[in-house]
Amino acid sequence: MFHRKLKAGYQLLSGLNSFATTLYFYYLYFYLHTRHGFANRENLLLAASLGFLYTFAAIYGGRFAQKHGYFFALRLGYGMMIVALAAGSLLLPLIGLLAVTLACVVGMCFTWPTLEALVCEQESRAGLQRMVGIYNLVWASTGAVAYFTGGAMLEKWGLRSLFLVPMAIVILEWLVLYRLQRSSNSLNGPASVSSDEITGLRQPEQRHPSPATAKTFLRMAWLLNPFAYVAINSVIPVIPTLAHRLELTPMFAGFFCSVWLFARTAAFLWLWLWPGWHYRFGWLAGAYLAMGGCFSLILLAPNLWLLLGAQIVFGLALGLIYYSSLFYSMDVGQTKGEHGGLHEAAIGAGNCTGPAIGATALYFFPRHPDSGTWAVSGVLVIGFVALLVLRRRKRAEKLNG
Repeated sequence: MFHRKLKAGYQLLSGLNSFATTLYFYYLYFYLHTRHGFANRENLLLAASLGFLYTFAAIYGGRFAQKHGYFFALRLGYGMMIVALAAGSLLLPLIGLLAVTLACVVGMCFTWPTLEALVCEQESRAGLQRMVGIYNLVWASTGAVAYFTGGAMLEKWGLRSLFLVPMAIVILEWLVLYRLQRSSNSLNGPASVSSDEITGLRQPEQRHPSPATAKTFLRMAWLLNPFAYVAINSVIPVIPTLAHRLELTPMFAGFFCSVWLFARTAAFLWLWLWPGWHYRFGWLAGAYLAMGGCFSLILLAPNLWLLLGAQIVFGLALGLIYYSSLFYSMDVGQTKGEHGGLHEAAIGAGNCTGPAIGATALYFFPRHPDSGTWAVSGVLVIGFVALLVLRRRKRAEKLNG
């Protein structure tokens, strides 16, 4: 299952999965805005509900994959997504669309923890840095392309394409998985993989922290990654309104509002090639502060230039925070599937919390459309305070030890 010839196939699945899920879940809010008249508050409530479900389903999906096998978990997840998207293509009424979306979330939760585990299993620390780097580049770049082109797809092919195109991609994933499983059964080569052989690149010298330090950084990354997704999923649901304010069609909203996704991909490339950021508190804290500041700038930007500049810094900062969470999860944990599920659950917690806070603020202060932005910004400040508390606790333990 972990032969070097199979790892490239797992990366391919990650790219296809990112394209399909980004296309559907990011443009779902445009669909609801256009077809069902959803405004910011309704889109944020939906985002919070999906994040709540994802939090618990991701934990279960990771444990399921660890217990019942990675290939079986992927087949189950892909099957659920295909059925859900096929039903959605019938352009169901609102209640049917919501049921379809919930089913699609559950199916997706069997895929991401499993794919993360497959690309990272049986790697040395040097190999892990390479494989996580490739994985991040693959899913981030394909997701960026999906968001960049999704608006044009909806304008040219109609609302039904929101379901049919992702469904076709997931069917392709199923076929690729079938070939990979057959290849896995026939290959008798070494199970472990040297990612240096895959990339042909020399691995730079890396930091080797103590187990206690490594666990502390894992806790800090698991703390900050949900807050990063608080920011992300407080932005995505209100992009239709932001686009309307800046007089952007869905196609041009996809062009101009996908900049942060490409910036995040660039960050992944840099962090992959330079492991000097590993286990350095300053990089993690600095990225979080930059992310929090740019979050407000994006939602309050009065013009396109400020929007584009804020997105670049936002994406770079998000790249380091996400990379930290995934790398430390795989570096510290031995049960890759289960730890991948916890990493995804942390994302789900952020997906739920940010939109829920934004929607609540808009409910109580409907005359202040920026109230959601300021409420979420306050929560991001709490995240930074919590990070400092974790850091101080670690230093106190060192002194007492």
